[in-house]
Amino acid sequence: MADSRAGGGAPTVLRIVLGKRLQQLREKACLSYEQAAKALDVTHATVRRMEKAEVGLKVPYVEKLLRTYGVMDPEELEGFIALAREANQPGWWHRYRDVLPEWFSVFVSLETESHEIRAYEPHYVPGLLQTENYAYAVLRAGMPHAPEDEVKRQVSLRLERQAVLHRERPPMLWTVVDETVLRRPIGGAAVMREQVDHLMEAVSRHQHIRLQIMPFSSGPHPAMYGPFHHFRFPLEELPDVVCSESLVGAVYFDQRDDVSGFLEALDRMCAQAVPLSRTLDALSALRKEI
Repeated sequence: MADSRAGGGAPTVLRIVLGKRLQQLREKACLSYEQAAKALDVTHATVRRMEKAEVGLKVPYVEKLLRTYGVMDPEELEGFIALAREANQPGWWHRYRDVLPEWFSVFVSLETESHEIRAYEPHYVPGLLQTENYAYAVLRAGMPHAPEDEVKRQVSLRLERQAVLHRERPPMLWTVVDETVLRRPIGGAAVMREQVDHLMEAVSRHQHIRLQIMPFSSGPHPAMYGPFHHFRFPLEELPDVVCSESLVGAVYFDQRDDVSGFLEALDRMCAQAVPLSRTLDALSALRKEI
């Protein structure tokens, strides 16, 4: 995946899946991009972009490609067409498009469809675990010149994202946060107490939510350069994806060597951090200091 600041529209996970399935069928049929493009009367670049989920997938194009690739079974055809229609539907987050950057649309799509999320956060409580008051304080600090309505819309989006943790089959969320996250006074003492209480409740009540604290005393670790998220999916067509954020956007990695580097860093950090069995004790001790 490329830097999401590039144009072309933010792909949904289903669009990525469909693109990869079309690529597999084309390769199985031993057809080149040029041969596939000829069937659609488009350029080979268009077919390439369809497979990479960089453009929307027109249902007539998908149907023509499937037949070109030798897919003739009515049920298989209908299944692909149904997936194409669904892939073209905007995600629930589309209604926040007035305040949602394109790069973050990709992030929310990955977050919504994943079944495992691992992350390192050196600055803030992860968005999926933030209280409303904490989220407001963080967003207001990051958007000092934004209108109040825009900040509140961003808060609403952040809170709605958290529904993923409470669905019937939620993803496993395993986050390592730096001790700084819990000591930086964001929003004041009352907001911080509320936030730490929320973390303690989440960890104690939900087995799919795991939180580890990286204490100052542990010294340097492999991910001191910045925050990142690792997403894993139940769909075999989708490789693991890592999102590395910056002030103005994000870069998404899905190449095996890149992702492996992030996973190794996470594993090393988990070994250095406070063990999961002691997270509640660590949070309780920090809570008393606020």
